[in-house]
Amino acid sequence: MCNLSNRMRSRNVCRAVLVLGFGLLACGVETSHLWGKDAEHQLLTDQELADGWISLFDGQTFFGWRPAPGANWRIEDGALVVDQGEVGLLCTTTQFSDYVLKVDYQCDATTNSGLFLRTAPVATNVQADCYELNIAPPDNPFPTGSLVGRQKVTGLPLDERWHTFEVTVNQSHILVSHDGQPCLAYDDPHPLGRGFIGLQHNSGRAAFRNVKLRPLNTKALFNGRDLTGWKPLPGLPAEFQVAPAGELRVHNGPGQLETDSVYGDFVLQLEGFSHGAKLNSGIFFRSIPGEKMNGYETQIYHGYDSGDRTKPSDQQGGTGAIFRRADARRVMPDDQEWFCLTLVAEGPHLAVWVNGYQVTDFVDRRPPDANPRRGLRLEPGSILLQAHDAATDYSFRKLRLAEMAPRRP
Repeated sequence: MCNLSNRMRSRNVCRAVLVLGFGLLACGVETSHLWGKDAEHQLLTDQELADGWISLFDGQTFFGWRPAPGANWRIEDGALVVDQGEVGLLCTTTQFSDYVLKVDYQCDATTNSGLFLRTAPVATNVQADCYELNIAPPDNPFPTGSLVGRQKVTGLPLDERWHTFEVTVNQSHILVSHDGQPCLAYDDPHPLGRGFIGLQHNSGRAAFRNVKLRPLNTKALFNGRDLTGWKPLPGLPAEFQVAPAGELRVHNGPGQLETDSVYGDFVLQLEGFSHGAKLNSGIFFRSIPGEKMNGYETQIYHGYDSGDRTKPSDQQGGTGAIFRRADARRVMPDDQEWFCLTLVAEGPHLAVWVNGYQVTDFVDRRPPDANPRRGLRLEPGSILLQAHDAATDYSFRKLRLAEMAPRRP
């Protein structure tokens, strides 16, 4: 849990009045780590957000998911449900590499279903195209908790109660817990590297909810002490300072602070704080090193119109938008409160979560071009923190990145 700096306490101060004989003393008391959030769409706890979790299912829509045709996938009571149709997968639109995944599931006693990890959209060979964590009766060759074609687990129930899988997929290692109890450990000598997450319809009724993921193996981009690994673009007025609390202050633009290293496919996570109302900043990525703000941009701008968070104001697209490419479907954060952001860039597909809620799901279908202003840029590039204008005043912390392993051929 993190404390808020003195300039960030205005909404979190508890005033106690102490009678000391000499008068009254007002005492400010810091609260726990709070996030600017849309309470109705808060899918994760404050602690989960602080730990880097994101939600893959919003409980209301199929945003971020792609069903295979032929099955009757639907949403009932905040769960993804299927019970009829062709065998196939409901897949995330985003690929992931190393992560911890939590999923609640409920099935009939005769259901055959499963969680597909690092999967191809259509998995025809479970020993080459995916890892299939099975949900199946005891008489199945690979009952619930088994990795189909790889490792068998016995003794887990298949009934109509809700159960929880927690799966760690870390490089070549796969660890599985069921209802909090470890049940499988597997090491793949030829790991798949990356892939989608799929929910299977095979036979019988299956329901899934609380689908959450925490990226693994992220490394710090910012050390919290100085600007090692970063450089400003010369000749611009922006200021970049490290506060005593280890936060990176970006203000008095225009200008940019650029990483020395370049990155192509990755997961980026950070926390940010706006020191004023409707201030403009952004995170640029796959940028052409040394050029002024020439990359894809994840917008940071919390304004929205008419009290409607689905209407970002001033044509900025809202925090988490891919600027000029895809607006955020909701403006999740509030000004002058901390927010957290997760960006996944994998090939032409870009996805953004703000406060754990997926706001952007974009595929760049333009012809390839080394210049991202003109077309699809897949080449690695630098990451920039933007000071948009003279009013920009943001703090950032916990900037972490994991490069995504390639898919095994």
